[in-house]
Amino acid sequence: MTLQIMNSSSHPLHLCHLKKSTLIINRLYILFHSIAILILIFFRISSILTLFHSKNQPLIPHLLIFISELTLSFLWFLNQSYYWRPVTRTAFPERLPEDDQLPPIDVFICTADPRAEPPLGVMNTVISAMALNYPVEKLSVYLSDDAGCPVTLEAMREALKFAKLWVPFCKKYGVKTICPEAYFTSEEDVDEAMVDSHEFGADKHRMKEEYKLFAQKVTRMSESESCIPNKDHSAIVEVMVDESIHDQRKMPLLVYVSREKRPSHPHHFKAGALNALLRVSSLISNAPYLLGLDCDMYCNNKNSAREAMCFHLDPNLSSSLAFVQFPQTFHNISKHDIYESQLRCTFKTLWLGMDGIKGPCLSGTGYYLKREALYELPLMQEDINLKEVKQRFGSSNEFIRSLYKKYNAKVLDCEKDLFDESLQETKHLASCEYENDTKWGNEVGFRYFSVTEDFYTSIHMHCKHWISVNHMPSRPAFLGSCTTNLNDVLIQGTRWSAGLMEVALSRFSPLIYGPSRMPILQSFCYAWLAFLPTAFISLWILATIPFLSLLSHITIYPKVTNPFFLVFLYVFVLSNLQHMREIHSTGASIQTWKYEQRVWMIKGITSHLYGSAHAIMEKLGMKEANFLPTNKVVNEDEVKLHQMGIYNFQTSSIFLVPLCSLVTLNLLAFIVGIIQIVFRREYVDAIFIQTFLTFYIALMGYPVLEGMMLRKDKGRIATNVSCYSLIFSVFILSFGKLLVAY
Repeated sequence: MTLQIMNSSSHPLHLCHLKKSTLIINRLYILFHSIAILILIFFRISSILTLFHSKNQPLIPHLLIFISELTLSFLWFLNQSYYWRPVTRTAFPERLPEDDQLPPIDVFICTADPRAEPPLGVMNTVISAMALNYPVEKLSVYLSDDAGCPVTLEAMREALKFAKLWVPFCKKYGVKTICPEAYFTSEEDVDEAMVDSHEFGADKHRMKEEYKLFAQKVTRMSESESCIPNKDHSAIVEVMVDESIHDQRKMPLLVYVSREKRPSHPHHFKAGALNALLRVSSLISNAPYLLGLDCDMYCNNKNSAREAMCFHLDPNLSSSLAFVQFPQTFHNISKHDIYESQLRCTFKTLWLGMDGIKGPCLSGTGYYLKREALYELPLMQEDINLKEVKQRFGSSNEFIRSLYKKYNAKVLDCEKDLFDESLQETKHLASCEYENDTKWGNEVGFRYFSVTEDFYTSIHMHCKHWISVNHMPSRPAFLGSCTTNLNDVLIQGTRWSAGLMEVALSRFSPLIYGPSRMPILQSFCYAWLAFLPTAFISLWILATIPFLSLLSHITIYPKVTNPFFLVFLYVFVLSNLQHMREIHSTGASIQTWKYEQRVWMIKGITSHLYGSAHAIMEKLGMKEANFLPTNKVVNEDEVKLHQMGIYNFQTSSIFLVPLCSLVTLNLLAFIVGIIQIVFRREYVDAIFIQTFLTFYIALMGYPVLEGMMLRKDKGRIATNVSCYSLIFSVFILSFGKLLVAY
């Protein structure tokens, strides 16, 4: 089913597609699965009441399993809101108005540590943004260097020199891959009419040589001793101008920003950097729309800005549309994707479901955002209270004037003295103290409360009745670098879990704050994300209680001959079949089911647990929030293992010890269960589900067992970790025996 979303014109800028068949299947599944869950809850309650009176078995194992099932049922119930009304969209950028009628765009790119985010990769992202198919006089690119590293500033100057050659080359020959590094490492892709052109061949060869020189210069810089973060420095703002101010707008404007950093002042991580960019850019270009990019997420589709404008310029959407979110896609995904790094379910399923309600969550990168949605400007009145406005936005008169200007299209055509004065004011806006006693981070700009600033900011925008749009073009708009080792996956997962739980435990919890301010289904979508880390409760219980009960001859599930056994079987089989169907609908292989199940279990046991503990301790004032950027440095050994689909277990023992212990203990319990079944065949009726659960966990944990016992390469599990796991296993068995005895 296709819905026309624009006006009465026969040529809309975009279309919205609703798949009725998928919708019907999803809703039938929700209905039947809900009935099955209610039956299982009835079974548990009746079983616990019977045990309470008869006392013929310990009660605690049954209570814990019930808690586990209730937690999973709660998360499943919230998750179904994503499947209620999924939609996809098609944009028609060729129907946009002429270039002189298109609105300006400011591109925000953030980098935090040159050791983890190599400057050459960052510069490729900057250059690709400058090469977008958009009027150059309406495109400004800002790089926030939160490390305050002189190498990054010098690399940007070199990037501008190369971009002056690269951008005209891309426009002249219709180059599709506008990131130079990606272009020269592939045989893609220019206007077909130019392929056999002698002029094109000569220009391409010259451009390749220029890029080699540029890459060598930046690489040498990044290998110098000065390529380190500086956490104590004044604000630096530099508008990249080589020859004269007046000639600059022949290229997209390029601006380097490094906000002031002092050890004694909180800097609020990425959200703080983005807010500094918001203020600085307001005095330089002040575009009404922003493109937010991570430093490793280069522009891959040169028309992404035009496609985003198909939604932002729709008169039926424009007044309420906050942002257009493009999915995160990655250029280094292996065919196995054993770490589920591409976040397939999030961007190919969940965001489509949110789009069918009031729009997806802001995803940290790859979004075209309306500046106004972050400001929540008071209405312009003749008697506007300037004092109140300054209490909200800060003391800068220049910034407050910019709030009510459309944009500063001619800012660089001003007299030099006036331009220098504005540039000096931007340093004040990027200072540590500017936000003191203002609403920045609380009611204005990107929000500070959580390290997952995108999620938290998105909640507030949707609660203010803004909407968003998910757009997934056939050619990915942006390509990034995904995590290729278990260590980065788990550290990133822990950070995300901590940020989500911070919101879940606050007064802004979507289940409390959301229902009165946004559609109930959208509240459930946000609530599922916020409470997702609580899955650690269920996973730890399911990884311990069944095998402990099996070893102690306690039955916690119905016998095979019991009618309720069929309900348990139905829930397990149907949920996995639905997962497989959803995977198939996104074009992924059936192996994806195995990888996603395994990563869900691994993250639940480790990242969700530690992230939740971090959020709880922070709530109690026992710990401060922290942020570590994901490592973007390429390690050839890691990449080789990733491409082969082999897990790299070179990570902290705090992650590996519980994994190794639980997988090993479940394997042991499975062997014990099989022995019991072989020697006491009548016992199979009572312990079948418990034995199957231990087998399923051991099977999903096979790579862990392989890493401990069979592998000899660098990515194996170290011997000392296996020893620690043995000690931890003894502790689990000892404590667990006491637990299941009551």
